[in-house]
Amino acid sequence: MKLKLLIEGGDMKPGPSIAQQLGPIGVNIGKVISDVNQATKEFKGMKVPVELDINEKTKNFTVHTSSPPTSELLKKEFNLEKGSQKISEVKVANASIEDVIKIAKIKHPNMLEKDLKTAVKSVLGTCLSVGIIVENNNAKDIIQEINLGKFSNEISQGLSETSQEKRKNLEEFFKNVKSEEARAAAEKAAAEAAKVAQTGEGVESKEGEAKTVVGTKTPDSASAVKSEKTEAKTVEKSTAKKEKVKK
Repeated sequence: MKLKLLIEGGDMKPGPSIAQQLGPIGVNIGKVISDVNQATKEFKGMKVPVELDINEKTKNFTVHTSSPPTSELLKKEFNLEKGSQKISEVKVANASIEDVIKIAKIKHPNMLEKDLKTAVKSVLGTCLSVGIIVENNNAKDIIQEINLGKFSNEISQGLSETSQEKRKNLEEFFKNVKSEEARAAAEKAAAEAAKVAQTGEGVESKEGEAKTVVGTKTPDSASAVKSEKTEAKTVEKSTAKKEKVKK
């Protein structure tokens, strides 16, 4: 029997789900939890795929762990709670190529990619999807540069340590990125507020015009009514005079 789990690295806890699956076959749940936590302790704070290979007759089991999903490794590397919800507008980190190589080396044994270079490009694809720029550029552009031969030396040597000076430069660039994002967000909010205000004024103006049309007679209409009344009185007086003369 094989049982696949996704647990917090080094922090698996007993629960109804695991009890329902292991309890009926008589496997020692406490030992399972202890062994899984020991096997995944280096990935503390990350989601880790685990597979239990259980012998139902002997009740013995073997723990097989895979490296956490690439997105989890990236979030752990840059202390992120989550990725960007608007990757075209909001960036969450600025990675070095060494950071990417480091994660690619962790993931490569569990990947289908045949070499480290391909694994690096796979990690870059995940960087793109969670809003992480790399070497001050869009991750998609870095993939194109790798295809053209850039960073070949770093990848072939498996370099995974970023110098302090480079890290400082990356962080300074990222501060400017966040400042620009804040400015763009403020401008967008102001534009939306102005649009709402303008729409509101237009509605009030139309409502005022409607009230004028419904509640007020035009000068021409009033004059026409007055003129008709005057003519009627004139005709009435003329007729009365004629009647008097006849008598």
